[in-house]
Amino acid sequence: MQNNPQTGPLDGINVISLEHAIAAPFCTRQLADLGASVIKVERPGSGDFARGYDQRVRGLASHFVWTNRSKKSLTLDLKSEDARPVMEALLEKADVLVQNLAPGAAARLGLSFEQLHERYPRLIVCNISGYGEGGPYQDKKAYDLLIQSEAGFLSTSGLPGPDGMAKAGCSIADIAAGMYAYTNVLSALIHRQQTGLGSAIDVSMLESLVEWMGYPLYYAFEGAEPPARAGASHATIYPYGPFMAGDKRSVMLGLQNEREWRSFCETVLEQPELADDERFCANYRRSENRDLLRDLIHETFGSLSSEEVVARLDKARIANARVNDMHAVWDHPQLKARQRWTRIDSPSGELPALAPPGINSAFTPRMDAVPALGQHTGEILSALGYSEGDIQQLKDASVI
Repeated sequence: MQNNPQTGPLDGINVISLEHAIAAPFCTRQLADLGASVIKVERPGSGDFARGYDQRVRGLASHFVWTNRSKKSLTLDLKSEDARPVMEALLEKADVLVQNLAPGAAARLGLSFEQLHERYPRLIVCNISGYGEGGPYQDKKAYDLLIQSEAGFLSTSGLPGPDGMAKAGCSIADIAAGMYAYTNVLSALIHRQQTGLGSAIDVSMLESLVEWMGYPLYYAFEGAEPPARAGASHATIYPYGPFMAGDKRSVMLGLQNEREWRSFCETVLEQPELADDERFCANYRRSENRDLLRDLIHETFGSLSSEEVVARLDKARIANARVNDMHAVWDHPQLKARQRWTRIDSPSGELPALAPPGINSAFTPRMDAVPALGQHTGEILSALGYSEGDIQQLKDASVI
């Protein structure tokens, strides 16, 4: 897809990112979607280690393709003294520095907000880490699954029983941190418009995911029993989850109120007397008696195909959904109808990509190529004033 001729809201904003894995790359990819110029600084030879997670996308890593389009890749050994002038030249033109290096690494490289603010007063520095600055966990390593565990997510996800816990099927702690970093950078840019000064942003993966755990936290307020693990069903609302039809295909459905429960009994189950059954006449009672109610639902659904179940649910205006796998999502009719798939370039050729959620009438998000490792090193250094000879010297010294 070609660069869109419309100006994005972050056109002219320059972002330098010392990033790897998911949280920071997801943040900066979204900044790039809105038009920011993002220079991804990578280690010479190996680059972002997420490049090597798998080879599922025509030889490229699935995580990397997802979070790194529309960026320029600069290889630079940040530990080399010869890299310092390059970083200083980049920071002279930068609006935002994003980093999710190991705890304390940016400060050791002289790249903390405190070390940079006097020289670059308009620079916004966004630090993403597992546990944030300060506190006993500050220097503790953090990966997505570990944060899911610390934040209590695993206690709510999976099946009942001591061995039933299950992680999320995607990197939700990284995604949460990346989203909060993204929105904090946007707010810091607005703040700079008002004050003329940059600011420091400290985003913790733990705090990001704990924020998402607000409902189960309050449900367990003041020592109350936490929500039980309920597989794909809702822990406290019932019926809300997957139910098997007679053709052995699951249908996901959800009831939110008593009006829907009555309609479900009358139109879907065709047993109107259940609507006022004292075992099921309030959500908390349905949840307490979910095993019994599940059997009653399966008795009806077992004689119907999944299409017939969905037809009854639609007639009753009960929310429902297909239980899609990844192949079905690629072919989802709603995404196709809304033309949400586009094409981007990559080192492996053209690839499909989902347009960013949220359609703005004023501009179309930028959807440029996924960069090869170091693809833009020469271009970036030339723009900073380095000659071909200078660039070759840096290459010979393994600085780039």
